[in-house]
Amino acid sequence: MGTTPELAFGYPSDAFTASVGAPFRMIFFQHSSLAIEVGGKYIYTDPVVAHADYDSLPKADLILISHHHYDHFEIEAVYKLMKQDTLIFCDATTAGILAEHGIDCSTVRPGISIKPLPFLRLETLPAYNYSEGRTNFHPKSREDVGYIIGFGGVRIYIAGDGENTPEMKAAPNIDIALLPVNQPYTMTVDQAIDAVKAIRPRIFYPYHYGQVEDQTDLERLQRELEGICEVRIRGME
Repeated sequence: MGTTPELAFGYPSDAFTASVGAPFRMIFFQHSSLAIEVGGKYIYTDPVVAHADYDSLPKADLILISHHHYDHFEIEAVYKLMKQDTLIFCDATTAGILAEHGIDCSTVRPGISIKPLPFLRLETLPAYNYSEGRTNFHPKSREDVGYIIGFGGVRIYIAGDGENTPEMKAAPNIDIALLPVNQPYTMTVDQAIDAVKAIRPRIFYPYHYGQVEDQTDLERLQRELEGICEVRIRGME
């Protein structure tokens, strides 16, 4: 897998080669908003207008939405990315919002696998808070999701928002993990370290680590995961 940061469309980007030789790249916008380009197709996650200039980016072949919070989903961003054959997958709450705008969105319950594109396998895991006093942020009953995107022998886990749940820690065969680390809404540094040590990805990208009063200690995160995996910081505050 490649390690040299690049720019794509003016945004930080990492280029990789999958285990079966297929090249792909990840383009990082902000928060959990990013794009994955593989085989000439573009996958976008959690689109929000303030996070990227979607007018200047390629249209989406697939849009994945983890939950309906304003910093993870915006209907205007979806409109900007859509083309006639764009596929959208989302949680049930977001599906209801999209339906009000006449947009179809497929929902998948946690653990169910689907094949939205011929070369791609998509799985979901639940994303939620469990700590006392924090369950209202992302309640388990709402069924927010994270996604595992698989292609070419590579599995990328984008966890949505929540804590280091048993489901997260049991995520199998993850090559690249993107996990939220901000307090009090998602994981603490200790929880993130615990999750990464359980998942054992080759590369870990923290996101959702800024924009709050209690800033995430990224230096400690990197220090305590040394030898466990590579930690890459790409401005995903």
